[in-house]
Amino acid sequence: MTSLRKLGQSDLEVFPLALGGNVFGWTADRDRSFAVLDAYAAAGGNFVDTADSYSAWIEGNHGGESETIIGEWIKERGNRSDVVIATKVSQHPDFKGLSAANIKAAADASLKRLGTDRIDLYYTHFDQPEVPVEEIIGALDELVRAGKVRQIGASNISAERLKASLEFSEREGLARYVALQPHYNLVSRDTYEGELRDLAERAGLAAMPYFALASGFLTGKYRPGATVDSARAEGAAKHLATERGQQVLTALDEVARAHDAEVATVALAWLAAQPTVAAPIASARTVEQLPALLAVAGLRLTDDEIGKLTQASA
Repeated sequence: MTSLRKLGQSDLEVFPLALGGNVFGWTADRDRSFAVLDAYAAAGGNFVDTADSYSAWIEGNHGGESETIIGEWIKERGNRSDVVIATKVSQHPDFKGLSAANIKAAADASLKRLGTDRIDLYYTHFDQPEVPVEEIIGALDELVRAGKVRQIGASNISAERLKASLEFSEREGLARYVALQPHYNLVSRDTYEGELRDLAERAGLAAMPYFALASGFLTGKYRPGATVDSARAEGAAKHLATERGQQVLTALDEVARAHDAEVATVALAWLAAQPTVAAPIASARTVEQLPALLAVAGLRLTDDEIGKLTQASA
């Protein structure tokens, strides 16, 4: 049984891989999503990440499709107490932004779609700098005090705004961010490393990196001359054209061979070994894609291997 990780300074304990729900209702229909969720849970997984806007970008969708599927799955399986659900606010077409009124209305809509009375971890999806942190934190605190949200986190936020939010929470004794969801992976390190990560480390925040596999590039299936059938192929393949992308693939291949592991597993293991990271986020549209992701829970890289990958991705 894989040990769960304590999420920062919160009371949440999570599997070391968060299952991304962005594909549910997009590239994975209801039945396929249920199969992926079942397989993840059977392997000991308990941490599902979604957002109220998934997947509003698809023609015919309105947003909330992922939450609805997860809610139906939890209801059918009767496993709500076994699952840590993270969702986000600010991007749903009907609930844009981070005004206090919108945060509270969006939370109620998410709770309804999820079919639950509580959100375990509620993120601000994209910061809205024109809204004072006092208004945002105040609204989130109300949700926590009402029992609708257990813990709060931030995604896509500057170090300056994060610092101001933490200071306000502490000064006023209000709900405090315990988690951060940054864009972070082997080919995108400056999106987190530096001032933002330093602040997260000082504040004891847990990081759950998104785009952990760089839209699939870090699975190793994108190679010169290879054609990949994926909705994200264009975004992933662009890394092939860079020297760093090639160096990272070479290093990943070498470490993967040493462990008889998949390239994706090694890429996630590097992330999991980084300061502040509690659980990288990765999604699977089929059950067959899951084993390489789940294997991160059992893979420990040596210091030399971590150094080799860090150097290749510099």
